[in-house]
Amino acid sequence: MWLLIIAPLFCCLRLWFNMLDGMVAVAAGKASARGEIVNDLPDRISDVIIFVGVAHSDLMNPLIGYWTAILSLFTAYVGLFGQAIGGRREFSGMMSKPWRMVALSLGAWAMFVWRSSQAGLRDFGELTILDWTCLVIIAGCLETIIVRLKRIVTAIQDGVR
Repeated sequence: MWLLIIAPLFCCLRLWFNMLDGMVAVAAGKASARGEIVNDLPDRISDVIIFVGVAHSDLMNPLIGYWTAILSLFTAYVGLFGQAIGGRREFSGMMSKPWRMVALSLGAWAMFVWRSSQAGLRDFGELTILDWTCLVIIAGCLETIIVRLKRIVTAIQDGVR
């Protein structure tokens, strides 16, 4: 149960280091294609590890956690489409990586407070706070995918590269 407090802190710390690394690379003129790979691949691995880990926590329905992991990967994949066709990468939408981690952190902390104040476990068949958190993330990922695809298609039609 203590992981509901500690794990979100590590997610936030990782996001902060990731942002700082990118800002330093851009400011120093050291941004490169290799750097994008070194930055992006661990992000995708962490998406899977984090959401599958939550799915196996016994604090939620594992199927919802798996779908959250899948849609997180797909959201990032769609963001790369623009870059793949020679344009720019799309970071738009409400559920980009940082916001997924913020939502999950808030859900984990809320789950900790709820579980600490409850005498028993959840009733069978009910959704937990983490279930609802992941459902919100899934809905946000779907919105983000749509927004990104619309922007990429618009850029293609406008000839923006």
